[in-house]
Amino acid sequence: MNKRAESRETNAAGLEQAAFWMPFTANRQFKRAPRLLARAEGMYYWTPGGRQVLDGTAGLWCVNAGHCRPKIVEAVKRQVAEMDFAPTFQMGHPIAFEFAERLARVAPEGFSRVFFTNSGSESADSALKIALAYHRARGEAGRYRLIGRERGYHGVNFGGMAVGGITANKKMFGPGVAGVDHIRHTHDPVRNSFSKGQPRHGVEFADELERLCLLHDPSTIAAVIVEPVAGSAGVLVPPVGYLERLREICTRHGILLIFDEVITGFGRLGKPFASQHFGVMPDLFTTAKGMTNATVPMGAVFVKDTIFEAFMQGAEGIELFHGYTYSGHPLACAAGVATLDTYEEEGLLTRVSAIEKHWEDSAHALRSAPHVIDIRNCGLMAAIELEPRAGQPGKRAYEAFVKAFEAGVLIRVTGDTIALSPPLIVERAQIERIFECVGTMLRSVS
Repeated sequence: MNKRAESRETNAAGLEQAAFWMPFTANRQFKRAPRLLARAEGMYYWTPGGRQVLDGTAGLWCVNAGHCRPKIVEAVKRQVAEMDFAPTFQMGHPIAFEFAERLARVAPEGFSRVFFTNSGSESADSALKIALAYHRARGEAGRYRLIGRERGYHGVNFGGMAVGGITANKKMFGPGVAGVDHIRHTHDPVRNSFSKGQPRHGVEFADELERLCLLHDPSTIAAVIVEPVAGSAGVLVPPVGYLERLREICTRHGILLIFDEVITGFGRLGKPFASQHFGVMPDLFTTAKGMTNATVPMGAVFVKDTIFEAFMQGAEGIELFHGYTYSGHPLACAAGVATLDTYEEEGLLTRVSAIEKHWEDSAHALRSAPHVIDIRNCGLMAAIELEPRAGQPGKRAYEAFVKAFEAGVLIRVTGDTIALSPPLIVERAQIERIFECVGTMLRSVS
């Protein structure tokens, strides 16, 4: 271990007064017993003390090609030495256009326009604003309502928070954006527990959108936003026919359908995007995470060509008064181009189709493990839902998370659900190691 790592390990126990206010973290609890990561490569992290940890979560659903891939690292090094930053307001730089063109090649047909952001949260807010502006550009300014879904997650900015449906993410921050409503979630454990892939029951849940159309008048609704597979809520897989029904209702009423593909994009389900996996096309979709393999923060909104063209009508000038200082950042674009090269060279955008059956079987082998009340999977995503402890929701899963980390496997928990989504390079033996560890942890928690 080098001196810098030794220093971090030595100081790990003295973080109570550390300046870093950590996101989505019980800060006092964490700083009393910190879990620190110091290095990463391929499928693994290492702690400051040199202990190896198998990554069962692709970081935070984002390191799709595995950690510290040489081609991506070298691309970022070259770019920072050549040009560290360039503005994209009334200016441009070649690599932003190159990356956008490369992205359009793997997108579904008809999505050749890409608006760059810096995160999934920014992508969600950008997509909502593009939807509102699109209707206004077409003379339908009365379409101002936005529809999300219960248990949905679209980031933590005000727009994404408003259409999101996770109560804990909203309750501290007031009413947020006006004109928002929600359809019900798709989770139906009574009929669909232990489903493999898409559950059989629940297509009728999409008809909640029809009810909101009757309630609000569909001519006031601009867009509906959903995750094809709800990730942060615990891998909630759409029932058979559900996304098709949403598409049908939106088309009938002139409502834009937005897919949040921040998690499902870039190979997680065995196709480049979930829309291709499910065969249902939205009007816009959001991405981030795997777009640059998380090496440099970046996101994007993919826009259907017909929507883009609507903005290009009328007098010349700024067509969309929206953007970010770091939109199309050179380092992020360099990382993104190298990420797409890595995906292409190793077939990672479709590799999941070859391993998802082994993944599914390994997950469902835990059906009889202690405390397990449901298991769900889709592509290289899986959730193991645990029975909550009486009066202590989330405690059992959190204890399993801590014990798994101590045993050398990184998992993620959301409430009382263990969520798993390893890098797309995962091998069969590593899949078995992940689920063996989870099974051991479940047998060790009360």
